[in-house]
Amino acid sequence: MPARRPVTRHDEQEPVMPLSSTQDAGLGTVLREWGRIGCVGFGGPPTHIALLRKLCVQRRGWLSDQEFEDAIAACNLLPGPASTQLAIFTAWRVRGRVGALVGGAAFIVPGLIVILALAALFLTGSPPAWVRGAGAGAGAAVAAVAVHAGVGLIPAGWRRAAATGRVRWALYVVAGVASAALVGPWLVLVLLGCGLIELSVNRARRGESTAALFAVPVQSWAAAAAGAGVFASVAWVSLKVGMLSYGGGFVIIPLMQDDAVNTYGWMTAGEFLNAVALGQVTPGPVVQTVAVVGYAAAGLAGGILASLVAFTPSFLFILFGAKHFDRLRGNPNVRAFLDGAGPAAVGAILGSAIPLALSLTQAWQYAVLAGAGVLLFVFRRGVVTTILVAAGAGTVLALAGALLPS
Repeated sequence: MPARRPVTRHDEQEPVMPLSSTQDAGLGTVLREWGRIGCVGFGGPPTHIALLRKLCVQRRGWLSDQEFEDAIAACNLLPGPASTQLAIFTAWRVRGRVGALVGGAAFIVPGLIVILALAALFLTGSPPAWVRGAGAGAGAAVAAVAVHAGVGLIPAGWRRAAATGRVRWALYVVAGVASAALVGPWLVLVLLGCGLIELSVNRARRGESTAALFAVPVQSWAAAAAGAGVFASVAWVSLKVGMLSYGGGFVIIPLMQDDAVNTYGWMTAGEFLNAVALGQVTPGPVVQTVAVVGYAAAGLAGGILASLVAFTPSFLFILFGAKHFDRLRGNPNVRAFLDGAGPAAVGAILGSAIPLALSLTQAWQYAVLAGAGVLLFVFRRGVVTTILVAAGAGTVLALAGALLPS
């Protein structure tokens, strides 16, 4: 077999290694490299993607640039946390199914340990004032972070909308905003509805009927969890998080907030804001927020269960579906559905800021929220930096006596 040509990138500073065989990647290498990314991957999906690209394309040459871009596109077509699925998929490409299990676990576990430790600190029965102040300050910034995340997705979606209809794209975004702000737990139905509308339009253009696609009966699993105990409820909430995180973790914030605060009463609105903030400042996937919810419901066992259930779909999608990714990306029905559900998910991320902002309970938190918006949009600071600054502001205000009793 002729040697493969080196991969070159004009926008990278360091030299790129030629593509190498994955045979030199033992499980120890996968554990070490993916574990390192899990430990230093602060900043959410953009950071995770950059670190995985540097490892798999530039340093090791396990994937070509095109293969890596295709992997990103395929993972974005799947429900669930895309950057986590990309970590599992790249480990699968390097070392098969065992590598996917080892690499995915190494990517997830460091952040899980950190976030559960922080959950124990912030959700203890009577935390000191400075801890409550840090949580209230960080939580105040979360609504601005949600808007920042949604705005960051708009340009790429708008460009893609040129081929599918920008009017419909805008309407899907508006539907997502409204549903996240107004109908919380029913958000998923709006996402599915927008996807099915676009799918119907696309098939009608091709002269095909959509009716056959709805022949499979739809069943509700909610009743199965009702009355089955707190662990079953935690598992049900976590499964929804793992299956419905289209476009980013903020998509499922309204649904998770309604479950954790209103339906089950595991947390107060302020504690939920703390949970979202912790998911932003810890390494690894943002969806780890669900571990804090599980911890609030049933302690350490609940937190571990929540994370295990939330990430299981991602592992299953890769372990049993990765070899079909090329066919998935080329399926016009899948692409059409995502052309509708995708912009609705962007709208849902933007709309999630509304219930998050309404959860603030103290006047000074709105000043912190405004300051976070300035840091993100004017000074272009990172999410982690912004939340840490907000937490610091909350700590100072708490020590100055501005924090009301919890």
